[in-house]
Amino acid sequence: MVNLGEREGSPVDRVSGETATTRRKNWGRKTHRKMSVRSFWRAKTKVLLAATALGGAGAGAAAIANSEDPASALKLSTAVPLRLLRDAATAATIAFDYEYSLLGLPEGSVERERVKREVHTRSAQRLQDLCFKNGGIYIKLGQHISQLEYLVPEEYVRIMRQSMLNRCPVSSYDQVLEVFKKELGGAPEQIFDKFDPVPIASASLAQVHIAQTHDGQTVAVKVQHTHMTDTAAADYATVELIVNTLHRLFPSFDYRWLIDEVKESLPKELDFMIEAKNSVKCLDNFRKFSPHIAEYVYAPQIHWNLSTSKLLVMEYIDGAQVNDCRAIKKMGVQPSDVSKLLSQAFAEMMFKHGFVHCDPHAANVLIRPMPSGSRSILGKKKPQLVLLDHGLYKELDVSTRINYASLWKGLVFSDAKAIKENSVKLGAGEDLYVLFAGILTMRPWNKVIDPAVDHLVVHGTATDRSELQMYASQYFPQITELLRRLPRVILLMLKTNDCLRAVNRELMEGSSLETFLIVGRVSSEAVIESRLLRSRSVLSRFRVWFEECMLDARLFGMQFALWLLKIQKALTF
Repeated sequence: MVNLGEREGSPVDRVSGETATTRRKNWGRKTHRKMSVRSFWRAKTKVLLAATALGGAGAGAAAIANSEDPASALKLSTAVPLRLLRDAATAATIAFDYEYSLLGLPEGSVERERVKREVHTRSAQRLQDLCFKNGGIYIKLGQHISQLEYLVPEEYVRIMRQSMLNRCPVSSYDQVLEVFKKELGGAPEQIFDKFDPVPIASASLAQVHIAQTHDGQTVAVKVQHTHMTDTAAADYATVELIVNTLHRLFPSFDYRWLIDEVKESLPKELDFMIEAKNSVKCLDNFRKFSPHIAEYVYAPQIHWNLSTSKLLVMEYIDGAQVNDCRAIKKMGVQPSDVSKLLSQAFAEMMFKHGFVHCDPHAANVLIRPMPSGSRSILGKKKPQLVLLDHGLYKELDVSTRINYASLWKGLVFSDAKAIKENSVKLGAGEDLYVLFAGILTMRPWNKVIDPAVDHLVVHGTATDRSELQMYASQYFPQITELLRRLPRVILLMLKTNDCLRAVNRELMEGSSLETFLIVGRVSSEAVIESRLLRSRSVLSRFRVWFEECMLDARLFGMQFALWLLKIQKALTF
């Protein structure tokens, strides 16, 4: 008679419940792991440590040699080696954890997926700790990762998003004083009538203080962190080396495109005069290309006489953070109106202006009631969008802008042919256009081309999230290849979409059909305007006009269907 759970020839250990066969397998696996660990540590991890240390040390030495300030050179000579040691240790630990923890687990097995998620969580926490200890460019990279929803493992996004936007390091008052003396030749108390030494906010590159000018105006003073100038070059070179080394050791790990993007954008973000000019150009574009909503979008006025490349003095705006629904409602503004305005403003930037604010996370967008006091038909105050932090903008050339608008028009109208054609034009290729559409919409292909009016709506349920995470894990190599192919300007559009999606999800408790209708309308208008400009004959203009009428009819039909869905939902409750 064989007891339950036993088989002949495989007696069960009464304490552990393991059969002898299972014990032998586990022992063999552990022995194999130990041997593999030794060889891996020698062959790979030491290579990573050595490469990082040598390459990073070279970058650090170059940064120290190029420093003209003796005090800065002394700081670099002590700070850079410590940062390099942290980098090498963290990179090696993460690489070792992945290789060791997944060793011997069959590809595609439930156990491997479970262990992989645990390693993702541990590695994300280690990366977060490194970012906070080193600061500066590392926090900027952490913020980029936090906004790449479903493009990197969910654990990295969640852990980075929880911390990177709200827990940035703060410079001491002595460091702030150092910046003021270098830039304006005096202490803050001399430059301003009042200056609060405690910052109201701190970000990766700078922190913000409240001050009052001698003529009584309340201003926000953005002060660059001193270590950004000191260690930026060495930090960038080291991070680049780590990512390149990891890619050589683990070819599926390819985030070189992210490093390239930081290399291009960081110098611009560190020059606050570029940020000031961007804010002016942004508002000018709304007045020129989108006058119908220009008064609903605002940026703080710059005090040019007090601003430099490392100090930015601007009008202080009192408003609620864009995802703070409670504060927004307390103002008498509807979160749904905020969501629609946010979607329209950024659709206008992407599809009509070709000059896009690429960092619209919640801390960079404020909401306040319209200063004019205007109200909606229902008596609610109309919102005004206040855009902050104009350091990261991208320009889309005419061809890219129209192709991108045509792609979104195709996505909203479930036009498979237009989706493929414009995805290929943007660089996705004929083999990855389906994946590109999925990343843009966060929907599987069968939903993307579904003619239902709400085919792009993500309800945010646990099922939706797990399905998306499964696709992200399953197609990780293809996603990596797609990101390698796409132009960096489109990668920034993906990041911007992720930022907007995260904010809209909090405003609407899930994605809203109305926001997709707005995107469909603005992208269609941009495509029609482009075709009209190219039309030379009366007949071609008539064709464009007829297409415009058909598009308006389709949008009206979708809007009518939306109203019916709202009525149905209201009656259900």
